[in-house]
Amino acid sequence: MAKSLPMIDVSGLSSSDPCDRVLVGEKIRAACLAHGFFYVTGHGIPEGLIEAVMGETRALFDIPDACKDALDKANSPCNRGYEQLGGQTLQEGALPDRKEGFYIGEELTAGDGRVAAGKFNHGANQWPTDLPGFRPVMMAYYAAMVTLSETLMRGMALSLDLKEDYFSGFCDQPLATLRLLHYPPAQPDVPEEMGAGAHTDFGGLTILLQDNVGGLQVCDEDGGWIDAPPIPGAYVVNLGDMIARWTNDRYRSTVHRVINKSGRERYSVPFFYSGFPDHEVACIPTCLYADETPTYPVITVEQHLRSMYDRTYKAAR
Repeated sequence: MAKSLPMIDVSGLSSSDPCDRVLVGEKIRAACLAHGFFYVTGHGIPEGLIEAVMGETRALFDIPDACKDALDKANSPCNRGYEQLGGQTLQEGALPDRKEGFYIGEELTAGDGRVAAGKFNHGANQWPTDLPGFRPVMMAYYAAMVTLSETLMRGMALSLDLKEDYFSGFCDQPLATLRLLHYPPAQPDVPEEMGAGAHTDFGGLTILLQDNVGGLQVCDEDGGWIDAPPIPGAYVVNLGDMIARWTNDRYRSTVHRVINKSGRERYSVPFFYSGFPDHEVACIPTCLYADETPTYPVITVEQHLRSMYDRTYKAAR
């Protein structure tokens, strides 16, 4: 029988009954120990907003190449905007990823103190001028994803037998990225090419919205691959490397990849929640076993993210 990822209804995290919240935390714990990946339902994101996001995503990648190139993220000091096909290589030693993307973050003006201080990935977005609905839809969705991420981080705290507000400092003025992705069909004459090479995610949580094409695969403990097909009404959530650091690798930041062999265009919208840039990621003491020492040194969110960006983008050059 094929392996599958667990499904968790997270609506209980918004319950006034603490027993409901603890129960969700227990389910999150089991999923984080087993896979580091799980589906969530009961998330409260309106279906109409989800449909609008997918519609605007398709519309963006359908505009002429010259219009997309004018929004190239190379023009942005904060990694916002368009990324050309093959612009990233997630798996070391592999071919560049067969995908194009678009990066969106919190909209900040030059007068914001974080922008003035040169904080990593803080600033203004680049917006397509010929898609009038694009900006309002994406900003509404970004805000909804921040709220959902905060809820899930409360669930993460409960899963670790911590107070629900343990990660509140991490969630203050969070660094997050909404990324729109388009995967053209695989090229039959380049069998080693992947839509996204095998990798772990950089930050805290990833919340993935998929279309109905599929192609996401999660590495299991035996080195095989678990398919993570799209399920209507559900998101795929996975842990990034910072959660692994925090828990001394008790919770898994699991390798995954995308291979689009459908013969169709694939679209997905991951939301990467990385937290407050100056927040220190140090091993949670209760995650240490007897006489165990932390595997990783203390690092800030910003330091960690800078090193991850340097690694993957230098490989693509």
